[in-house]
Amino acid sequence: MNMLKTIFLMTVMTVILVLIGGQLGGRQGMVMALVFAGGMNLFAYWFSDKLALMSYRARQVSEAEAPELHAIVRGLATRAGIPMPKVFVIPSASANAFATGRNPQHASVAVTEGIRQLLDRTELEGVIAHELAHIQHRDILIASIVATLAGAITMIARMAGWAAMFGGYGGRDNDRSSGGGAIGFILMAILAPIAALLVQMWISRTREYQADAGGARIAGNPSGLANALEKLQRGAQARPIQANPSSAHMFIVNPLSGKSLMSLFSTHPPIEERVARLRAMARG
Repeated sequence: MNMLKTIFLMTVMTVILVLIGGQLGGRQGMVMALVFAGGMNLFAYWFSDKLALMSYRARQVSEAEAPELHAIVRGLATRAGIPMPKVFVIPSASANAFATGRNPQHASVAVTEGIRQLLDRTELEGVIAHELAHIQHRDILIASIVATLAGAITMIARMAGWAAMFGGYGGRDNDRSSGGGAIGFILMAILAPIAALLVQMWISRTREYQADAGGARIAGNPSGLANALEKLQRGAQARPIQANPSSAHMFIVNPLSGKSLMSLFSTHPPIEERVARLRAMARG
């Protein structure tokens, strides 16, 4: 059911993008928007993982460099029934982690230096298991495509808004050349990105709950992940990582949680609710 909801919401985002294209250029604009969305999704499919790792200066580490980390990842990957992902370390004192890759055969797990210092082994196992659950569920590919669509909607809508404000929206009839047409474009430029962000937020939050539950089962200890999330929330607030909002959804805890405006549109569910669910799993 959750997969059907995700497909439906991704379709909604594509429709929003196509409608924007129709407003800008009629039928030809709709076709161009659809082709543009397809091209961006192909780019996200093949290159989103590399761009994410590069943007946070993540460095792949060998087993000789990080034997304990490799042992944790290998053991949990075996339990999850997926291939051993590549292991990366992000040079940041902030405590956080994410997984990336288009499928389990091309996956990577990245952790910050700060998380290795903050968490004990059981808690770190919970975090890694959470990320492996994302890989197992192929959430990374879905998140990358959704983020790409949201970015495309925002970019095109902003272009339409600026064009409207400066009279360059090139109407097809008298209505379009009126002030009402310009106002419509400006409203679209404001509302379309908000709609895309809300869809992205809903999909991401649902996936986080599923990854928490899946990670707890893989690690065999829901309390480990629950304890880790509580520590990570405090750590992210004390030492936030310099994250791009378009990739903030990848991290296990919201790296933008310290920014009140961004927290209103957080792609992560509340830590308190996540911890409560994990505590219930531990009791049950």
